Amino acid sequence: MTRARTLAGLPALLLSVLLLTAAPSCARDVRAPDAAATTAQSAATPPGNAVASAHALATEAGLAVMREGGNAFDAAIATSAVLSVVEPISSGLGGGGFFLLHDAASGRDIFVDARETAPASAHSDRYRTADGGFDRDRAENGPWSAGIPGLPAAFVHIAERYGALPLSQSLAPAIRIAEEGFPVYARFARGYQSRRAVMERYSGTRAVFLADGRAPEAGDIFRQPDLARTLRLLAERGFDGFYGGETGAKLVAGVNSEGGEWTAADLAAYRVVERTPIRFRYHDWEVVTAPPPSSGGIAMAQMLQILEPYDLPRLDDAARTHLVVESMRRAFRDRTFYLGDPDFVTIPQRTLTSRDYAAGLRATINPEKATPSDLLSGSVTPLEDEETTHFSIIDAAGNRAAVTQTVNLLFGSGLVAPGTGVLLNNEMDDFALQPGVPNAFGVMGFDANAPAPGKRPLSSMTPTFVVSDDRVAVLGTPGGSRIITMVLLGILGYDAGLDAQAVATLPRYHHQWMPDAISAESNAFSADTAARLRALGHTVNLPGDRAAGGRGSSHVWGNLQTVEWNRATGVLSGGSDPRNDVGEAKVEPAAR
Repeated sequence: MTRARTLAGLPALLLSVLLLTAAPSCARDVRAPDAAATTAQSAATPPGNAVASAHALATEAGLAVMREGGNAFDAAIATSAVLSVVEPISSGLGGGGFFLLHDAASGRDIFVDARETAPASAHSDRYRTADGGFDRDRAENGPWSAGIPGLPAAFVHIAERYGALPLSQSLAPAIRIAEEGFPVYARFARGYQSRRAVMERYSGTRAVFLADGRAPEAGDIFRQPDLARTLRLLAERGFDGFYGGETGAKLVAGVNSEGGEWTAADLAAYRVVERTPIRFRYHDWEVVTAPPPSSGGIAMAQMLQILEPYDLPRLDDAARTHLVVESMRRAFRDRTFYLGDPDFVTIPQRTLTSRDYAAGLRATINPEKATPSDLLSGSVTPLEDEETTHFSIIDAAGNRAAVTQTVNLLFGSGLVAPGTGVLLNNEMDDFALQPGVPNAFGVMGFDANAPAPGKRPLSSMTPTFVVSDDRVAVLGTPGGSRIITMVLLGILGYDAGLDAQAVATLPRYHHQWMPDAISAESNAFSADTAARLRALGHTVNLPGDRAAGGRGSSHVWGNLQTVEWNRATGVLSGGSDPRNDVGEAKVEPAAR
């Protein structure tokens, strides 16, 4: 499918995005200076290095280690570690993540699962109130909400197996920024205020975030000397520098002093797991994406294979959105019942990702009418736009990394283990702590995702590669359950001929089976499109539309970061979500 042919069929909304992102005031110049002169025949490798992340300091760290001789995998460690310092609102050493890697020399794709694990004390009964109800506070806040972190183990694993630099060199930018500090940005300050009541319950958290006697405000310099020491011990001693020794002892003591039940054995037993990525075709693209315990890859395979026979760009906005939403609805229903940690449950992955199964699901779609979900709910899908982060990297050798990492909700559990600077996650809420009870993002589960010692909670994080003969793209985003549908829309954008920045800018909408409603950003639908979707039987929740269940004010979500190598033109480019004012996509020419 050529770009010229695709643009002719693009809906008006996508065309307007293209025009906006082409304007000098909106676009970011992220092309390598000499890349346009490269021919398709000579573009065996990219013309430089590209990093797109949610914070300019993290983007610079990734590029810096590649200038020093590191590859995309060293850059992934550096970028991830700096995000762990500057975005405690979204991720950190106390959380986990998924690293989707492509090794250009071997052609191999690797999925490094650094998801948190449940401690040995984990059991559904620990999250019940005295009267047998669900203890939402314990699930989301403090020591019982935290799983065993996975991100530090991922750094060690990737440095030892795939990096070109020692771990100490890749972690050096994060150590320096933790010691010297960085300016607090508006999203950080706003997020702290929204979680302040929880975070200030804990002495270790107060020592970090109230070090100057008041809450952090935009423009303050935020320093984390304890976190710098923790990073330094990790750099010097590897796995044992975090999961044992001084840091490990402080983590266990910090959790248990607040009423939790961690042990040194919980930490020592943690291991990252290398898994086989999910791989399937969509039109001219090969899609490589996240396997369980991510739910995103299976859902992506289902949705795209359901949609593949439709000529989406040539449909009007309402008809196209209707079909996309119906694919979302079906994928999220299967997510609820079938998916969990593959080390603990049997997942019918071959069936769920097969074209025959997708064809069967497609046959149940009525192009003229919405399919009611099995269960209905009047609640609005909870937002997560700041609690996870993603970055994308391509290096001059053709290696690439798509990495999504998180502490779950804003500032995770709110608990910093004293003396470590490590803000712990609250990923235990991503388990089905009670069957059929929705979690903080409105998604629910059953036995497949029930907690058990050492088990990893189901995730929506969906780091993804899309590869055609002419183009290679790396993308992902935060967004809770909306991650999956944002990545879906990003892939559809690339398939429609959009460039990286246009893909990062695309308006977003979402459906997750339950609640049975489409949620959307302010600019996702015209009034006519929304009316036509409602006429088809959809409930459409728009910002400002109180009668339809909207929130009464404009809102956006996500923070998509993507990089693209156009092998036909030799151009390397990036797109950073304009919804985030501190992110950056940047390209540098290859060193000569």
